[in-house]
Amino acid sequence: MDRIILIIATVYVVMIVSIILILNFIQSRKNKKYKMILDQLEIEKNQINSAPIIPELSKIENYLKNDKIETLYKSWKERLDSIRNEQISKITDMLIDSEYSLSQMDYRSAMYKIAKLEMEIYKAKTNSEMLLEEIKEITSSEEKNRAIITKLKTKYRELYQKFVDTQNEFGIITESVSLQFENIAKRFESFEVMMENNEYTEVTQIIKSIDEMLVHMEVVIEEVPSIVLTADSVLPKRIRDVEDMYHKMTRAGFPLDYLNVEYNIEEANRKINDILDRAKVLNLEDSLFELKVLLDYFDSLMNDFEKEKILKKEYDEANAMFRSKLNKTSELVTDIFIKFEEIKKIYNLSEEDIISLNEVRVDLMQLKEDYKVLTGHTGNNTFAYSKLIKEMETLSIKLASIEERLDACLDTLGSMREDEVRARQQLEEIKQILKDSKAKLREYNLPVVPKSYFTELEEAQAAIKEIIKELEKKPITISILNTRVDTARDLVLKLYSKTKELLKTAMFAEMAIVYGNRFRTKEEDLDKNLGYSEMLFYKGDYGKSLEISINALNRIDSEIYNKLLSLYEK
Repeated sequence: MDRIILIIATVYVVMIVSIILILNFIQSRKNKKYKMILDQLEIEKNQINSAPIIPELSKIENYLKNDKIETLYKSWKERLDSIRNEQISKITDMLIDSEYSLSQMDYRSAMYKIAKLEMEIYKAKTNSEMLLEEIKEITSSEEKNRAIITKLKTKYRELYQKFVDTQNEFGIITESVSLQFENIAKRFESFEVMMENNEYTEVTQIIKSIDEMLVHMEVVIEEVPSIVLTADSVLPKRIRDVEDMYHKMTRAGFPLDYLNVEYNIEEANRKINDILDRAKVLNLEDSLFELKVLLDYFDSLMNDFEKEKILKKEYDEANAMFRSKLNKTSELVTDIFIKFEEIKKIYNLSEEDIISLNEVRVDLMQLKEDYKVLTGHTGNNTFAYSKLIKEMETLSIKLASIEERLDACLDTLGSMREDEVRARQQLEEIKQILKDSKAKLREYNLPVVPKSYFTELEEAQAAIKEIIKELEKKPITISILNTRVDTARDLVLKLYSKTKELLKTAMFAEMAIVYGNRFRTKEEDLDKNLGYSEMLFYKGDYGKSLEISINALNRIDSEIYNKLLSLYEK
């Protein structure tokens, strides 16, 4: 029992010791961490305190030759004293206070004080760096400014040499450019004077102005020759060419008022003078662009002139062609209406045909008026040929429409005349067919002609008479005439076909009877059938007669029909 109690006590002691050791370890690490932060902050404080401000400030004493530098010097000394005597001292006290809190293991207070300390060090560091930078701006300005001014002088010499080499290209602007180079040279002299008097606060402005002037001179050297060449030579020549072409074309009758050439030339000359006046004071803003716009405008004018020449030629050709077509159409319409009453007497024109012809005449008269207006505009040079051509195209479309409608009317009249001529020709053909039918009937002396044949003959003759009546009418109704011709032709052709078929059947029937006579004595039934066939033949029933004969003969000769056909063809 004592042993168990001893073991429990030992374990308890070990646990207590372990907890104490762990807590001591954690505390030691925390102390070490904050201690490192404080050490780093102290290093930063020492760096601020050891900044080379005093050596740089002592250099300023050599430049104390003007009031501005002296004022700056006093201000800088005051700011340096403030940093060292107030801010650094405050930082030192805050460091001591933070270390004390840390030694008392008051970590919350220590963290708060460290945060404030960091902010204060940041302020002091910023103030120190700004002060040192301002002082160096003066102490290092001579070396820095000398380096800058050396580069600017090199740039100046290069630009001036380029100007000297191309001086003849600057024309009336030469003197202005020379004066500007002189102004820049004087600025270099001012720089030297200020550097001698240690007026470093003014030197920066001088350097800046020299740099801006040289940048501007680069543009001047680059653009002025082009501006002078364009404004003094190229554009004036282009304007003279345009003026010469304009006057020549206006004298030749070209309508060019719509281009406002004279006004635009006056404005262009004013603009050129303005550009040259601005160039004399080296104000080149948008000058090249404006000159390019003017050049493009006058180039476009020359193109417009050439276009008008081409359009005039096209217009003259279109006008001549239109006038020729208009005159022909007008003459044709006039001729039609001179003979219009006669045409109406000859042919029974429909109301629609008459209205169409009258509309064509009215539209043609209006077109002639429109054309007269157009030629009037052409003569007084009011409109450009581009517009006149469009108007001519519109009139040509109207004329084409009138011609198309007139052709349709003429086709109708021509069709009526052709139908009449064709009807007369077909009448003669129909008469000849009827005559041939009668001749064929007389050629083969039939014992009897069927009554139906005479009925069809009378119908055909009546139809022919109807054609003759229709042709004798004034005016002729073409549709009725065509119907009469078609009816008569069908009836006569039908009669002609019937005549041929009747004669063929009669001839077959007769040949069959003649062929069968040789066998009548031998065959009693054949004799009887042929007798009946002969009776039918003489009564005019040729088809029935042929049928009985063929049927009777087939018993004797099965090839009888083919033999009869061969005899008929021979």
